[in-house]
Amino acid sequence: MSGQFPDLDATVPLVSAAELKARVDRDEHVVVLDTRRPDDYESWHIDGENVTAINVPFTAFMDGDDPAGGVPKALLEALPESYDAPMVTCCAKGISSLYVAEFLTREGYDIVALDDGMRGWAGLYESTPLASEFLPDEAVVRQFVRPSSGCLAYMIVSNGEAMVVDPLRAFANEYAAAADDQDASLVHAVDTHVHADHVSGVTAVADATDATALVPRGAAERGYEGDADYVDAGDELHVGDVAVEAVALPGHTTEMLGFRIGDVLLTGDTIFTDSVARPDLEEGDEGARDAASQLYDTIEDIAEFDDDVLVAPGHTSETASPRDDGTYAATLGELRKRLPAFRRDREDFVDAILDGMPPRPNNYETIIAANLGREDVDDSEAFELELGPNNCAAGE
Repeated sequence: MSGQFPDLDATVPLVSAAELKARVDRDEHVVVLDTRRPDDYESWHIDGENVTAINVPFTAFMDGDDPAGGVPKALLEALPESYDAPMVTCCAKGISSLYVAEFLTREGYDIVALDDGMRGWAGLYESTPLASEFLPDEAVVRQFVRPSSGCLAYMIVSNGEAMVVDPLRAFANEYAAAADDQDASLVHAVDTHVHADHVSGVTAVADATDATALVPRGAAERGYEGDADYVDAGDELHVGDVAVEAVALPGHTTEMLGFRIGDVLLTGDTIFTDSVARPDLEEGDEGARDAASQLYDTIEDIAEFDDDVLVAPGHTSETASPRDDGTYAATLGELRKRLPAFRRDREDFVDAILDGMPPRPNNYETIIAANLGREDVDDSEAFELELGPNNCAAGE
């Protein structure tokens, strides 16, 4: 145990982020005791339908430089009557929460500590194929999800070639490995827009493979200075035996593109399965109303697609439920019924969007600058910048 905490002579097992996620996926009732400061906890923590998240700062387990005299009252009052043991402690980097786990082990609790804390949680990345019924026979599309932030990316595979959409730099190696597993070579790495919540991986993927890095043409008008080539609305990107069509979907940003393959529409940050995009991350509050009106027009355009088109978004959230196959997607017919955005007139839509925006993503201005090629950040800095919720949706 770190020298900054008393030695409690207790041994606590560590649980990996993947093991914790597996417990949640098995519908176990998991208690997660987060020992960070309340402000950090409120902005971002592990949650879920079958997760009881409790915040008791580690200082409550200390009496000066000594261990506290007993279990803090705040924890005793927050614990549910029953849950599936063991309880899991976490903090930012897994240090203070390991001390708390040792403390509670001494008090007789069945408990484990999350290895590397929330940093470990942020390093978890999973993938699941989208339903084949929406795709051409010769194509496979895998959806990648980062549970800590809800960021989604996609890999389209056909006849020995692959294309990745919205890759994260933190997981650049994952896409090459996934393509190898499909006996495919990456030929394109493309962003739907200039992201504000994570550092783009298009150039990192291209540097590590033979893929061509691509960003929307409109990024040039925002001052893009990176090394990627441009893709325009209406372009077709060929991957093996299939063509992927770029579709203009402005609103969240002016340059936003979606990508359609068969009856799957990758919508980037335009509409999600439980909400729509926020419009204020490009021009701030001053340009948000005009951007929201543009988003309204885009959603009207999306409404022209058939009900059986599968919308696969760029983000998910704690309130979104996966499909039976584990992916975060929904048919357009389902979204028409679920999202008020498809039933509002322009004025009501814009007002609802502007009234329903959460805080902006952490470090979003620096992340945008990095994704425009204006600011250099190394891999470690990029990972740190992304920690926290994505907050790219508006709760309209």
